[in-house]
Amino acid sequence: MGAMTTATEPATLDLRADAERLLRELAGPDATLREDQWTAIEALVVQRKRALVVQRTGWGKSAVYFISAKLLRARGHGPTVIVSPLLALMRNQVASAERAGVRAATINSGNVTEWDEIHAAIADGTVDVLLVSPERLNNPDFRDQVLPSLAADAGLVVVDEAHCVSDWGHDFRPDYRRIRTLIGELGEGIPVLATTATANDRVVADVSAQLGVGGSETLVLRGGLERESLRLSVVHIDEASKRAAWLGQQLDRLPGSGIIYTLTVSAARDLAGLLSEQGHEVAAYTGQTDPAERESLEADLLENRVKALVATSALGMGFDKPDLGFVVHLGAPSSPISYYQQVGRAGRSTDRAEVVLLPGFEDRQIWSYFASIAFPREHLVRRVIEVLDAERPQSTQALEPLVELSRNRLEMVLKVLDVDGAVKRVRGGWISTGQPWEYDAERYGRLEQARESEQQAMVEYQRTPMCRMEFLRRQLDDPGLSADPQPCGRCDNCAGSAHSAEVDEEAIARARARLDRPGVDLAPRKQWPTGLAKLGVPLSGKITDGPETGRVLGRLSDLGWGQRLRALFDEPDGPVPDAIVDACVKVLAAWDWQQRPTAVMALESATRPQLIASLADRLAQVGRLRNLGTLTRNPERPPVSAANSAYRVAGLTGAWLAPDLGGADGPILLLDDLADTGWTLTMAARELRMAGAPAVLPFALASVS
Repeated sequence: MGAMTTATEPATLDLRADAERLLRELAGPDATLREDQWTAIEALVVQRKRALVVQRTGWGKSAVYFISAKLLRARGHGPTVIVSPLLALMRNQVASAERAGVRAATINSGNVTEWDEIHAAIADGTVDVLLVSPERLNNPDFRDQVLPSLAADAGLVVVDEAHCVSDWGHDFRPDYRRIRTLIGELGEGIPVLATTATANDRVVADVSAQLGVGGSETLVLRGGLERESLRLSVVHIDEASKRAAWLGQQLDRLPGSGIIYTLTVSAARDLAGLLSEQGHEVAAYTGQTDPAERESLEADLLENRVKALVATSALGMGFDKPDLGFVVHLGAPSSPISYYQQVGRAGRSTDRAEVVLLPGFEDRQIWSYFASIAFPREHLVRRVIEVLDAERPQSTQALEPLVELSRNRLEMVLKVLDVDGAVKRVRGGWISTGQPWEYDAERYGRLEQARESEQQAMVEYQRTPMCRMEFLRRQLDDPGLSADPQPCGRCDNCAGSAHSAEVDEEAIARARARLDRPGVDLAPRKQWPTGLAKLGVPLSGKITDGPETGRVLGRLSDLGWGQRLRALFDEPDGPVPDAIVDACVKVLAAWDWQQRPTAVMALESATRPQLIASLADRLAQVGRLRNLGTLTRNPERPPVSAANSAYRVAGLTGAWLAPDLGGADGPILLLDDLADTGWTLTMAARELRMAGAPAVLPFALASVS
C-alpha cells in the first residue's frame, strides 16, 4: 500500500490546502471548510483518532469522510469503509465521491451481480471508498471472506447515520449493532468516524458506548441545530379528508418542489391518487416501491419534474436536494427526533422553506401499532434459542412454524441474538452457539419509556405556544441553545400563522368523494405456511379449497374510510349503522364476481357480535340472500392470538362447529368485522367448502392494511 505515515506526524498547511481543494471539487468553486470540518479531518488523517460528529442536516458531514478518505489514500493507507443504511443514500454518496475524484463502489442487495468484480477491485487497491449496507456485515460470505482483510487494512471506518446503532434511536436497525464487532476487530491505529444529524444526549451516549468512541481520546464535535431557512407551522384540521383537501388547495402555493410525508403506505397511495386526479404532479414513494422506480422518482424530484413525492419514512436519510422547498406531514411522526430529521431535508440552500404539520387524532393509534411490533417478550425470544440446533443450520423459513413470531419479527430477534453471541448466521441459516444469554429487561423497559416520552413530546409540539424551533432544539439537547429562550422569529408561534386552516367546502366534497369510495380488494391466501406438519396440521403447498378474492369496505389506515371505521370499532357493540350498510351495498354492487352469492353467513365475533350479525341480516334483505346465521366458534378451542402464520393456521384448525348450509346452491358471502392476516377468513372459508359451499366470497368491514 505504500509508505505509512505515523500517528504523530503533524498536520501541515499543505494538508489543509489539499483538503480545501478536494472540497471545491466536491461542493463547488466557492466552498470553504468549516473549522469543525477541518478539526475532524485533521483528527482522522493526522492523529488517527476516533470521532463522533453530530451536526445538523446539510452541515457537510459527508465532505469530512470523503476528503479524509482521499487524503488517507494519498498517504498510502487502505480504502475507507462506509456503512450506510439506505440505497438512496449510497447513490447520492457515490455520485458525490466521483465528483471529488474518489473511486467508490457499493456492495448492497441491489448490485449482487457486481460483487465479485468489486471484491477483486478492493484486493487490487483500485477502490478508495467501499460503501456497504449494514446487512452485508453479517452475510456469511462477506463476513468471512472480505471483512477480515478490510478490518485489517482499512484506512478509515465510517458509520454514517450512526443513530441507527442505538436502541434509543428512531431508526434502530439490528444489523447496525454488528458494527460493534467490526470496530473491535480493526487493526491498530485505524480511525473511526461516526456521524448523525439527529441525536439527543441519551442517543449520543448510547452510540458512543456501542461504537467504542466514548473514551478520552475521542473527538466529539456537536453543533447547533438552528435552521434559519425553515418556517415551522402546525395546522389543526379535524378530519382526514379535510386535511387532504387542504393539501390539494395549498400545494401549488408552496415554494418549489418538496415531500409530503404520511405515516402509512396506504395513506401515501390514497393521497397521491387524490392529488393526481386534481392535476398535481405527484407520485407515491414507499417501502413497497420497486427499487428501480424509487431511483426514478428520486431523480424526478431532484430535477423538479414533480411537485412532490408523497412518501413514507422510506424517503429519508441520505436523500439530498439542497433546494427542497417544503416538507409537509399528513400525520405526526412519533418522536421530535424523527420529525426534525425529516423536516431537515428542506431549505438547505434556500432562504425560505415551508414546513407544515397536519396532525390527526389517529396518529396515536398508528404509533401504538408500530410500538407493538418492537422487540418481543423474553419467553418468545427464549423459544427461538431453544429450537435452534448447534450443528444443523435452520433457515428463517424453517424456524417460523416453531416459534410464535411473524417472519419480520423473527428475523429481527435472530439478528439481535447474533450480535449478542447466542446464535450465529452461517451458510444455510442459523445455528445456536450454546453461549449463555440474558434478556436485558431493564434496557427494553427504558426503551419503552423513552418511546412514550417522545410520543408525548410530539403531542406537546403540536400544542405548544413557545417557539417551535426552540422546542425541537431542546428535545434534541442542542448544545447551541442558551439558557434563556431565543425565539426564531419565523415559525407560526413567533411570527403568526402563514397558513389558514380554512378549506373550501367544494374541495372537501371532492376529496371525500375520492377518498370515500368504498371497497378494497382482499387477496386470498394462496400458499399454506411451511412447517405445518411440525404442528400436527397435514396441510402444505397451494391452497385449493380456500376463498375467492374478497372485498373490505376500507382499511383502518385509509384517509377516508379509516377514520369512520376506527370510530365505529371504538363504539360499544350494536346494530350496524345505515351509512355502513349503504356503503357495503355499493361495494357489493361493484363486485365483478363470476357468480352472484345466493346466501350470506357471519363469522362469530367475540367483540362485535351484534354489529356483524345485523350486517348479515341487512345484506340478506337487500340482496335477497338466504341468511345462514353465524359460523359459531368451537368452545373447546381457545382464541388464537399468534402472529406467526403457521401457529395461526394450527390454532384455527377445528376452530368452528360444523355448519349446516342446508344444501348450498351457490356462492356464500362470508362476513367478518376485521381482516388482519387473512388466515381467519381462509380457514373459515375452508370449513364452508367442506360443508358443501361451491365457493366462498369473503367480505370484511375493515382490514389492517
